[in-house]
Amino acid sequence: MLIELESVAKGRRMRALPETSVAYSTGHAVLACAETEQRPTVLGLIASGRMRPSAGYVTIDGSERTRDLRRRVALIDAPEVCDPHPDVLTAGVVSEELMFAGRGSSTISAVRWLRAHDMGDIAFVPFGNISPTERVRILCELAVLRTGVEGFVLVSPDRHGGRPSAWWEIAEEFAERGFAVLVIAGQAAAEALEATAEKEVGA
Repeated sequence: MLIELESVAKGRRMRALPETSVAYSTGHAVLACAETEQRPTVLGLIASGRMRPSAGYVTIDGSERTRDLRRRVALIDAPEVCDPHPDVLTAGVVSEELMFAGRGSSTISAVRWLRAHDMGDIAFVPFGNISPTERVRILCELAVLRTGVEGFVLVSPDRHGGRPSAWWEIAEEFAERGFAVLVIAGQAAAEALEATAEKEVGA
């Protein structure tokens, strides 16, 4: 699966999203930069087939018929759209996502799922209090449980703090598992990842 965004923009005078081009595909993790509070979410909505751009176009495998893009690509943690409330217990977040995936969604099922992923100790911790890495891991693992999901767009993981390399490693892991992965983050996170990569090459 190859998804391409060509010169997409949104809003009057492109204020919601300036002209942006990016592509992501099966087996690869791609980082796209978007600044300000609103733009990462707008780009995520467009890249996952949940919003039409005001300009430019989106294609999937070369076709502009993208009706099934929303079903095939999950949108993860987009602020004000699909980010879990910080006061909800982690088990509650997991339970809801398991329900969307058509799985058993009782509290017991959620706790068992967390234990299976070595995170049983945070089941009754408010979701806003868990680590950025745990947050990304949980949301990504749950998103790909949904029937038909072949990829995902992760929005602004950098806003939660922590090392960018931690969530980027998770993104790359999912790409290695055969998913198409697009991560949208700020320029500072991109520069930090670049610096980390340079250190690893020089080590």
